[in-house]
Amino acid sequence: MARRGLLIILSSPSGAGKSTLAKRLMVWDASLRFSVSATTRSPRAGEVDGTDYHFVDEAHFRKLVDDRDMLEHARVFGNYYGSPKAPVQQAIDAGRDVLFDVDWQGAQQIANSDLRDAVLSIFILPPSITELHRRLVERGQDDADTIAGRMRKSWDEISHWDGYDYVLVNDDLDQTEERLRTIISAERLRRAQQPDLLDHVRTLQREFEDRGA
Repeated sequence: MARRGLLIILSSPSGAGKSTLAKRLMVWDASLRFSVSATTRSPRAGEVDGTDYHFVDEAHFRKLVDDRDMLEHARVFGNYYGSPKAPVQQAIDAGRDVLFDVDWQGAQQIANSDLRDAVLSIFILPPSITELHRRLVERGQDDADTIAGRMRKSWDEISHWDGYDYVLVNDDLDQTEERLRTIISAERLRRAQQPDLLDHVRTLQREFEDRGA
C-alpha cells in the first residue's frame, strides 16, 4: 500500500557524526533525498542552481517567508538560508522521505510548521566531550580557532536534546547507523503514514458482510 513520506531531521553538535550517518542512510536507501535549501548568496564556482542550492534574490526569499512557504530560515553572515516548503510537500505526498541536516533552531521551526505531522526528529549525541574534540581535530577540516568555536557552540546544541523524538549516542558508527535504520523503518509503518489503511479495512468489512458472517 502507498504511504506518506517522512520529513527526517538529523541534528547534532559538529563532530558527532551526523553528516557521515546521513550519507550512510542515503547509501542504505537510494530513495532518500536531502532537502535543497534556498539562499540569497551568490553561487560559488561549480555550484548548480537547484542541485546545491536554490539561488534567489532577497526580495523573493522574503516573500517566501512572508507567505509561510519556508519551513525554516535563518540569516547567516549577511545572507539568508532556508528550506522551501513546496518541494518537500510534493515529495512526502508522493511517499518519498526527505532528509534535513539542520541545527536545533531549524528543527524547532520545522516541527512547528504546517508539515509537523510528517516530522521524524533524531538527535545524535557524542559519547563524551573529549571524544567530540578528538573527532573535530582528527577530521582535519578546521584550524584551532574554528575548532574552539565549534566546541563552544556544541553545548548550546546538546542542551536542546530533549526536543527530539529520538536521541542516539554515537559511540559506534555501525551500531548507530543500524539504530537509525530501525527507527526509520518503524516510523514508515506507523498507521498515520499509511493513508490507504482505512480503505483496506472497509474493503475487508464489505467482504466480511458479503460472506454473511
